[in-house]
This record gives sequence, structure tokens and C-alpha cells, in this order.
Amino acid sequence: MIPSFPEEGHRRVRWLLRLLPYLKAYRGQFILAWVCVILAGAFVMISPLLIKFAIDFGLQPVRDANGRLIGLEGNERLLILGASAIVAFAIARGAAAFGQQYLGETIGQNVAYDIRNRIYDNLQRLSFAYHDKVQTGQIMSRATQDVENIRIFFSMGLLRLSYIILMILISIVGMLVINWQLALVSFISLPILAWRSIVTSRRLRPMWLQIQQNQAEMTQIAEEALTGIRVVKAFAREDYESKKFADAAKRQADLSYQAALIQANNQPLLQGISAAQIALTVGFGSWLVSRGSLQAQDVLTFTLWLNLLQLPVRTLGFMINIIARAISSAERVFELIDAQSAVQEKPGAIPLTDVKGHVVFENVSFSYDNLSPVLSGINIDAKPGQVIALLGPTGSGKSTIVNLIPRFYDVTEGRILIDGIDIRDVTIDSLRRNIGIVQQDVFLFIGTIRDNIAYGKPDASQEEIERAAKAARIHDFIVSLPYGYDEWVGERGVTLSGGQKQRIAIARTLLLDPKILIFDDSTASVDTQTEFLIQQALQELMKGRTTFVIAQRLRTVMRADQIIVLDRGRIIQRGTHQELIQQEGLYRRIFELELKDQEEALGRPVAPVPGPGGAERPRPRVRGESEALPAERARLLAEGQAGGGA
Repeated sequence: MIPSFPEEGHRRVRWLLRLLPYLKAYRGQFILAWVCVILAGAFVMISPLLIKFAIDFGLQPVRDANGRLIGLEGNERLLILGASAIVAFAIARGAAAFGQQYLGETIGQNVAYDIRNRIYDNLQRLSFAYHDKVQTGQIMSRATQDVENIRIFFSMGLLRLSYIILMILISIVGMLVINWQLALVSFISLPILAWRSIVTSRRLRPMWLQIQQNQAEMTQIAEEALTGIRVVKAFAREDYESKKFADAAKRQADLSYQAALIQANNQPLLQGISAAQIALTVGFGSWLVSRGSLQAQDVLTFTLWLNLLQLPVRTLGFMINIIARAISSAERVFELIDAQSAVQEKPGAIPLTDVKGHVVFENVSFSYDNLSPVLSGINIDAKPGQVIALLGPTGSGKSTIVNLIPRFYDVTEGRILIDGIDIRDVTIDSLRRNIGIVQQDVFLFIGTIRDNIAYGKPDASQEEIERAAKAARIHDFIVSLPYGYDEWVGERGVTLSGGQKQRIAIARTLLLDPKILIFDDSTASVDTQTEFLIQQALQELMKGRTTFVIAQRLRTVMRADQIIVLDRGRIIQRGTHQELIQQEGLYRRIFELELKDQEEALGRPVAPVPGPGGAERPRPRVRGESEALPAERARLLAEGQAGGGA
């Protein structure tokens, strides 16, 4: 159902008014473009008057003795002057039209540039909570196609519509001056044309909105399928993805066809009305001439004016469509520009300096939707230089805890302190510059390996980059490549293995030399030997830094100063490795399944596992146990999966 016109009109005006401030920076160019519009319209509409004056003064009637008209006597000088004026006006009109189009396009491109930057800047500042919900294809469509519609509005629609209105006003005034009776007859079609344009615009606007929405969905489908092309091929789902895209493309074609059909039905009607208007004007004008109320050259002037107005008036509907599309696009674009981050920097926030690395969680709770708690009552005291290991089943809240420290999300209850300062009281930029993060889902940018390692510190020297790469045990691999540190990395690091990407990401973080480190399962994609090399390097690098480590392998966390075991968003155990294997619980069960046999086989001392009453309990060994261990450990780590985010 189409909204009532007053309500719809109010919404249109609101979105258009929000676009106009973008012209402020280009006020001078816009004023000059308006001058060109006025000149172009004036030169076009004054040309018929020059023809009228040339006929009036350049051609004199010759009559016989009885007063009958027998011919015309031309004043050669006046005719040449009139013809020269018409040519001069045509040249001037061309120059003004060029200025109008050039300046309009310049303004449109500049406004589009500014809007795209506003969109991108705002997207960069939005928190994880926003990006968790929005689709990349939707954003891409709005930042490209919708902004392009706004550009067309500024470069063509706004100025062109002004040009049409100016031509109509000049012709109305001129017609009224020459003969008000014929002018009124000539104006009959204007209300009809305006009404048809409004009706067509109201029908097309919701359709353009659907077209733009479907365009975003089509972009999303293509982006998702191309990003996951390896998964598509691995599961032989090429036909399925092709059909899914074809369905979206078919919807786009159908919607565009319907919109084109409405316009196609409208244009012939407008042309027919214009032709009927000329016929009516010529017929009524001839009748006035026959009565002696009007001269023949006046009818010619009216006809020329109407011919000049035909094309602009017929494109009036097209101009309104441009405006309608711009309104729909503005509505979608401003949704991105107006989007507010759930994480806001407090007015008067102070920079975080001289960080020691004392991180404290005080009764922290968190929920993504304020309905299902992900964390409840979390208390952690990580002293400077300590290594805090987080362990627990999938969905227990490990990654959520470390994401709260750099304020990717804000706590729902409680607070997080760094060196006694609430992290909500410091600037976000200074907070994150003191925290180094290696995330579970490693992302590398298209560029060289050097660019990726130095991403957080672009001015880093080659020596600093190599030192970080050596610490992450990736230097030897890099120098073995044909171009070394200048080797090109494909999209998302596709040319590298998972372990190589992990180590480059670790080097990228270590280059920042932060006081707080976060490793979110950062050794999950490396083999045992590589993990050992990384851990060897990290032991030295973690000195003097507060480090939070998330890992599924106990080998990664058993040397931590404090191990925190989570289940369903709550801390169920905490302590050192030696303390936790003395307790009944998830940690000891995982240890017995994963590491105890290996430690004993290597001849390393293993703390006795107490049995009932505190007595040492021998661990029974059954035939074929080693084959059952992976499945049993997977079952333990899967416990509590329904308890919240990872």
C-alpha cells in the first residue's frame, strides 16, 4: 500500500534536505552551475523571440493599390542582424550547457566521494556488535549503487530539473505577454503532465527501493560464493550456487522490467499529450489570426516554444524518477551513516599511558542481546607479566572475555580495569594501541609479507620486521621465498598455509611491542613442531607483558601462571597446572586424556592424581585406549556448547 501523499511528501523532503548540506563545500561551483542553467534556459527560450522580431522588423508586407497583400519586402540589414543574433545565442547556449554539465558532474562526483568516505569512516568506527549482524553485500551495494544514484541526482537531476522549470517559466511569461488567450489554451497540458509525473513517481519509488534491495542481495550472494569458492568446490555445489545467483538475477531482471514497463507506458502518453497540445495551440492560434486578434508570427513563436518545451517536459517524469531513486538511495545510505556503535567513547576520555599491564575483571557479565547471558560473574586478577590461560568447551565464553579487554564489546555488568583505570574512561585508540591481538580467524591483507607484518606499525624498520618474524619462527620461511619479504600475499592470505598465516599474524602483533598480549587460539592451525617453536619464542617475549592465552591444547596452557577453566560463561576452576590436576573436574579429565601418557613416555615427572580420601589413585590402562582418546576428548570439549558464545 502506497502511503498518503502528504506523509510521503514529508519523508521525501526530509531525505532531500539531508543531502543538501553536502553541497556546502562546493557552494561556489554550485552557484556558477546555476548561472549556467539560467543562461542556457534564457538563450534557448529567447531564440523564438529573435525569430519573431526578425519577421516583425526584417520583413515588411507589400500591398497593391487595393490593399491586398502581394508579397514581402525584406530589410537585408535587419535580417542579417537577426540571423547573427540567433547564431550567437546558439553558441552562447552551447557554452552555458557545457558549463552546466561539466560543473554538475564535478559536483556530483565530489559529493559521491564525500558520502562514500563518510560511510567508510563510520563503518570503521562501529563495534563488533554491528558487524556481527550486517551483511557485507548490503554494505557494498549501498556504498556503490546507492551512492551512484545520489551522484546522478546532483549531477543531472537537480540542475536539469531546474533547467526545465526555468524554461517553463520563461515560456509562460512570454506567452502571456504575447496573447493571454492563446497562452491559457497552451497551458492546458501542463497540469496533466505534472499529474502523470507525480503518479508515475509514486508507483516507481517503492519499486526502485525493491530493485536496490535485491541488488544488495545479489551482491551478497556473489560475494559469499566467491569468498567461499574452495568450500563450494569441495562440496561440488557449483550448480547450487549458480542457481541461487540466477534466481536473484532473475528477480532483479523482473523488477527492472516492471519499472521499465511503467516508464514505457508513461512516455508515449506524455508524447501524445504534447502533440495534442501543439495541434490545439496551432488550431486556436489560426482562428485568432483569422479574426485579426493575432499575427501569424506570434503563432509561429508559440509553436517554437512548445516544440522546445516538448523534450524537457517529456523528460520531466525521468527527472522525477531520478529524484525518487535518490530519495530511496539516501534512505539506505543514511542508515549506514547514522549507525551508532554500541561501544561509545566517553566525553573527556583520557589517553591510556605508561601501561604496566595489571588487568582486573570485577564481577563482569555480558550478553549480546540482553536476554541470553554469555558471561556471568567473571572475576580475574591478571598481574603485570603474568600469563593467564583460558580453557573450556566450545561456547564457554573464552573469546568473549578477551574481546572485552580492547572494548570490541562493552560489559553488561561489572567493569574491567587496566592499572586501576576503568577501560571505559580511556580513549579507545590509546586502549587498543596498548593491546596486541592474534585472533583465531587470521586475516591477511592483499600486499607483501612486509606490509602485513608492519600493518600496525607502518614506519617499522626492516630490522624490526625481521626481529618480529624471527620471534614468530617465520623468518626462515620468508627468506626462502623468491621475493622474500616482498613476496605478494593473495586475498586473505590464500597463498599461505594456515600455520604460516598464524605466524605472520603473531609477528604483526609482536612488532607493536604491547604491554598486554592476547592470543586467541593462535596456535590452532600449526603442527606440533611449529607450535613448540612458537611457544619457545613466546616464553621469552611474554616476560614483562600480561598475556591472555586461549588454547584447546593443554601443552599450550600448562605453563601459565593462572589457568581459568570456563563452562557456560562461568569460571568453574582456576589455579596453576599442578593445582588443577589435583582437583576433580574438567581440567584433570582433559589432562588425563591428552597429555599424561605422553609425559610418562618422555620420562617427565607427573604429579600423582589423588583418589578417594586423598590417596594416590592409579590410572588404569586398557587395551586400545589410545584410539578412544580423541573421541572422548572431543566429547569433553563439546560439553556446554549451548552455554554462550566462544
